[in-house]
Amino acid sequence: MHTAFGWAVVTLIGSSGAQAQGYQVQPWPARKPMPALSATDLNGQVWRLADLRGKAVLINFWASWCEPCRAEMPSLQALAQAHGPDQLIVLAVNFKEPAPTVQRFVQQTTLQLPVILDPQGLFARQWGITVFPSTVMIKADGRVHSVLRGELDWTSTQATQLLAPLWAPTRRAPTQPR
Repeated sequence: MHTAFGWAVVTLIGSSGAQAQGYQVQPWPARKPMPALSATDLNGQVWRLADLRGKAVLINFWASWCEPCRAEMPSLQALAQAHGPDQLIVLAVNFKEPAPTVQRFVQQTTLQLPVILDPQGLFARQWGITVFPSTVMIKADGRVHSVLRGELDWTSTQATQLLAPLWAPTRRAPTQPR
């Protein structure tokens, strides 16, 4: 018991600030292939990752029974609205809930993000998601950057810093030779 308590204290003290705040960011392994995602949202629109190149993409895995998921959803929606669909797409993938439950949640919260159903948990399995909420962060060049596990205020300074590597690089003026 004492050893487990000591380990927990060491873990908390040694953890990064991000982890201590309720989330953990894990880089996507360089050689790990990116799963395909082709799915239809509740409004009938088909979403394919290949079609979204040039835009940053967040794939948020959530469930209505998950309080941290519910808590972060408004900030995800605010983030998507602030950047607009030309820069950022946020896909909300619901984990293993029946369509009527998800539709009721969407109506009650006036959620406007594209909501994709994952009734068997297939998408979550393919992406290695075991913690909710979890958000896969994909760069504008179409490569997965990292996975954030846990809740984050997506309108915060921390989120701005985490999202910075996702945007398409801007054209830079040529540097002058010295």
